Amino acid sequence: MKYGAFGLVEVLGSCNAVMVIDQMLKTADVSFRTWNGKCGGHEVVFMSGDVSAVTAAVESVKQNPPCDIILAAVISNPSEETVHFLFRDLSVSGLFFISLPKKQQKTTSKISLIRCGFLI
Repeated sequence: MKYGAFGLVEVLGSCNAVMVIDQMLKTADVSFRTWNGKCGGHEVVFMSGDVSAVTAAVESVKQNPPCDIILAAVISNPSEETVHFLFRDLSVSGLFFISLPKKQQKTTSKISLIRCGFLI
């Protein structure tokens, strides 16, 4: 599967991750992939889409941050090895990718994610 770009934004705390996801989805035509939480409450949000859309979404949270942004980056045209590494790493940690067709994304008002044994 080809991806135009990945957008990664690191924040502190799950609530801040939700605010970043909301702002990025409202800003550009990007798809939420997952988020990954590691040491000390650091959460990394993963988005994908066209290079221009992902760049616009990441820039929106950098220029008008809903919370403190630790790091934000865009990986344009990721290599197959990067995609494989990302999917392998996240599936090992027990996270699930959400991949809805564009038509369904526009009509779905609530998406429930099961992560780490509880409903988000």
